[in-house]
Amino acid sequence: MRLPRTLSRYIGRQFLLWFLIIILSMVAVIFLVDVVELLRRAAGKPDATLAIVIAMALLRLPHLTQEATVFAILFGALVCFFRLTRNHELVVMRSAGMSVWQFVFPAVYIAAIIGLVKIMVVNPAAATMLAKAEEMEGKYLTGSSSLLAVSTTGVWLRQIDDTGMQAVIHAPTVIPDRMELNRAIVFLFAEEDRFVGRIDAETATLRDGFWEFRNAWLTGPDRPGQFVAVHTLPTDLTPAKIQESFASPETVSFWQLPRFIRVTEATGFSARPHRLRWNALLAEPLLLAAMVLIAATFSLRSARRGRAVLFIAGGVLSGFAIYIMTNIVHALGLGASVPLVFAAWMPAAFSASVGVSLLLHQEDG
Repeated sequence: MRLPRTLSRYIGRQFLLWFLIIILSMVAVIFLVDVVELLRRAAGKPDATLAIVIAMALLRLPHLTQEATVFAILFGALVCFFRLTRNHELVVMRSAGMSVWQFVFPAVYIAAIIGLVKIMVVNPAAATMLAKAEEMEGKYLTGSSSLLAVSTTGVWLRQIDDTGMQAVIHAPTVIPDRMELNRAIVFLFAEEDRFVGRIDAETATLRDGFWEFRNAWLTGPDRPGQFVAVHTLPTDLTPAKIQESFASPETVSFWQLPRFIRVTEATGFSARPHRLRWNALLAEPLLLAAMVLIAATFSLRSARRGRAVLFIAGGVLSGFAIYIMTNIVHALGLGASVPLVFAAWMPAAFSASVGVSLLLHQEDG
């Protein structure tokens, strides 16, 4: 028997309503907690005013909301199905010959659509806003800014010493293991961005406290080119600092990630975190749909067995267990202990298989 369109819309509307109520409640709590945390970090920094703190919190909010969507889907489905069973609406549907798969499908469908909207529309906006928030955080809270940028022409590094001398370093490719730049070019600027010199070297290797240039030409606005076999330039950069300043996967949008991965790997850096992020985003609709199935297994049983609180709590704990498992598997993927595709898709596939298996056992077993 096919679920009537009116009934399907009713179930879908109920699920969407409770999802929106829960996600908006979570957004309000997340915003307040984030503002308090940013105010704590801004204490003692006169430039970080209340307006700047609130602006940073607002810019970070879409990204944090994305992380809460999985729980909002789970809790929304739990409340929706529990209310339908408590009001005996699902009992009437069952008596009319409808199976659990029919009245669960509208919520599963909407959850998958929410996942698609999240990765295609919300994620690009959230990534752009998070990148701006991190820039403001570096300017007002940590006092540091990005040191590295990757483009189609290669890698760009920037350093500033205590005298105000700024060096912009470019190289088409990098050997990250020994932090060696091939065909490096360095532009030297004094205060107020006044050009004072240029270094063209066959290689530039980061040593402890300095750059070592091999087979370098030194030129300037008021002197001819001079060839030196070895030249050094003081620096406070370290491999750790350079890696930390790399663009985080969360600040690159879903649509830009494939190109960013290709460019990053072409320059010699590892794009493993970004590959994991891209695959995890692709798996998002399946994961959200799986949350609906898991919620159904707990909320439907609670009405028939009369142990509502216990089973609802079980559904909530299952959601947190999946969240912890996802973080563990992603960490294993980043550490190359498991393949990246497996690490990204396993939580969603496992959750979906568990939800389907429990519903099959519960309803048809």
